[in-house]
Amino acid sequence: MRILVTGSNGLLGQKIIRQLVKKNVTFLATSLGENRNDACPTELYRPMDITNLEDIAQVMSAFKPSHVIHTAAMTNVDACELNAATCQKINVDAVRYLASECQKMGVHFQLLSTDFVFDGEKGNYAEEDQPNPLSVYARSKVEGEKLVLHMPHLNYSIVRTIIVYGKGQNLSRSNIVLWAKDALQKGQELTIIDDQFRAPTWADDLAWACIQICRQNEQGIFHIAGPETMSIFALVERIAKHYHLPMSQVKRTDSSTLNQPAVRPPKTGFNLSKAEKVLGYRPKSLEETLDLL
Repeated sequence: MRILVTGSNGLLGQKIIRQLVKKNVTFLATSLGENRNDACPTELYRPMDITNLEDIAQVMSAFKPSHVIHTAAMTNVDACELNAATCQKINVDAVRYLASECQKMGVHFQLLSTDFVFDGEKGNYAEEDQPNPLSVYARSKVEGEKLVLHMPHLNYSIVRTIIVYGKGQNLSRSNIVLWAKDALQKGQELTIIDDQFRAPTWADDLAWACIQICRQNEQGIFHIAGPETMSIFALVERIAKHYHLPMSQVKRTDSSTLNQPAVRPPKTGFNLSKAEKVLGYRPKSLEETLDLL
């Protein structure tokens, strides 16, 4: 395998690179700007602008990958709502450029996607459930998926996931688990919603699954997430309990009080049967991962 990774400076990208180094797999890490990941040797990194077709073609023809794992995306849901054109460029146009280059070269294209493709009315979603996106971000991810699904003769996989958390280096964004742990340790006052339910995903587990799909040359859609769906409030509660931190300064609220620009699905969570059966996916529990943070 020769794996090209986009978004290698992000949390998931960093975890994938770390595992590829460990497994001695040939790879090229790409991101915007300089390499911010100490685990990635400088000579195995190349800056690449995913919104520039020429740049993509150049990097890909020089490296000649067997697989592309596309983790780079605009994932700030409210920023997407307020900047639809930028969101379209990064989450849709870039997917078209990368996938068409992969199609031309006979390369497997893996797209990272999200639970937000669903409306959150039922939860415990399986791969064959019908998407019904509620926001600009969600619609951009569905559009990206459709491009991949309908591109003739493309060897592809789509990996949908939910709230990815873990520890990385020089990250441009934090994640809810690290943020909550930090705020609880500082005794800050928090107002947390109790009417949105998610299955938080340990970044290392997700990275393992992304690589395993490539290794097995699987095709199609895979749901990869944490093993338990819980409210955001319950998530914070469990973090507090695990680290023996008080919850006295944490207030409960519902999402209607937040006035967020983008609508979120109330309840997601995934049915993991396919990933367990086909890949041997065994995600860690929240508490197991908190010991590793």
